[in-house]
Amino acid sequence: MYFPAPGHNIWVTVDAQSEFTNSPSIPTRSWGTFRIYHGVDQPGVPANWGDFEVDCLTTGGPTATVTGRLVRTTPGGPWEQAGYLERHVRMGVSFYVAGKGAGPSRIGLSGGTPEGEPLLTRCMAPAADAPVLHGGYTLKDRRPS
Repeated sequence: MYFPAPGHNIWVTVDAQSEFTNSPSIPTRSWGTFRIYHGVDQPGVPANWGDFEVDCLTTGGPTATVTGRLVRTTPGGPWEQAGYLERHVRMGVSFYVAGKGAGPSRIGLSGGTPEGEPLLTRCMAPAADAPVLHGGYTLKDRRPS
């Protein structure tokens, strides 16, 4: 995904599913994982990564939102130092999958919340505003229309 500083590489991978029984828009149950990886093209600067357990996945047309709580991160890295792992901070990712010839697909990524601030709400993520530079996404919306 695009990052406003040269030499930064951010990758997001998601493997998540949801079950909808009571509401067509809020899942009864969601499961899976996602990983955020932030590498820097600078010698001696380690990559920062975090693994999240999914607690919500919603989809609709060409869009999806996924949230989860941090369960593993770079040992000694910035998310561990900020207390995100200890507090199991929730982060969210949103996706817009562009159709053929409709411009780039996009991704939105929340940050973690500082100590003393409320956690990000389940099923919420920022707008998908950053263009996807490499790779892409496959979104399968299996809810009945």
